[in-house]
Amino acid sequence: MSNFKNVSVVKKANIYYDGKVTSRTIEFEDGSIKSLGIMLPGEYTFGTNDAEIMEIMSGELDVKLPNEEWKSLNVPETFSVPANASFDLKIKSVTDYCCSYIK
Repeated sequence: MSNFKNVSVVKKANIYYDGKVTSRTIEFEDGSIKSLGIMLPGEYTFGTNDAEIMEIMSGELDVKLPNEEWKSLNVPETFSVPANASFDLKIKSVTDYCCSYIK
């Protein structure tokens, strides 16, 4: 899906790691939530409350999911993160992503 229809966008940005990772929250009529964002080169660790599906549209990066080894991604690519977990990213070039939160 290249665009979303009938959504609300939260005006306030989500800003992490001194502005090197930013996103905007998108709310759908059915109550589901996604975030659209950009990550600049660097190394980051993120924690989850809900399970997440991360869709990487562009960029060059490595990911380390819970109990797995580092993996280089070939974009576009998608990976899933379980609820109440953390994952690590090594962003090598500006990366465009969409995160879906699974309740």
